[in-house]
Amino acid sequence: MRAFTQSRQAESADALWVVEHSPVYTLGLNGRPEHILDAGDIPVVRCDRGGQVTYHGPGQVLFYTLLDLQRRQIGIRAVVSLLEQTVITLLGQYGLRAVARRDAPGVYLDDAKIASVGLKVSRGCCYHGISLNNDLDLTPFTRIHPCGYAGQRMTHLAAHGVRVSAMELAFAFFHLFVQAWERA
Repeated sequence: MRAFTQSRQAESADALWVVEHSPVYTLGLNGRPEHILDAGDIPVVRCDRGGQVTYHGPGQVLFYTLLDLQRRQIGIRAVVSLLEQTVITLLGQYGLRAVARRDAPGVYLDDAKIASVGLKVSRGCCYHGISLNNDLDLTPFTRIHPCGYAGQRMTHLAAHGVRVSAMELAFAFFHLFVQAWERA
């Protein structure tokens, strides 16, 4: 992502990468190691996004947004809101009422976090993005303070009766996000 962003030209197309990671904890630029209670055998990787610590693993879909903010004249807070609203709209298609919180970025269902967001801006472009918990083992989240919040409950779609493939989520997210990005 960093290399893609550093090599971009004014005419470079924006990109949306969809991935699913092997188990890993990522610690953002200002991340404090004390938020990692017990990493155990899961690697901890420092990264250049905003935010504290989170977990990525199988059953979680990550949407990396490689966007030229300068070209669109859009700020980072607006992109965070677009990502959150895209997930909220997507979850609404499955009958779930999710919300975003201004004080703690991400998307929540009944006070449990289902999607985490962290971005980096370089040369007027952003990268990193938002992760959506689909159907994964939530145990690794108990070994950290997710996003720097002690006691933050985490959830996933499967816990709310939604059984959907990562591919279906990817296509739905992509469609909704592109529509929102074009309107922004």
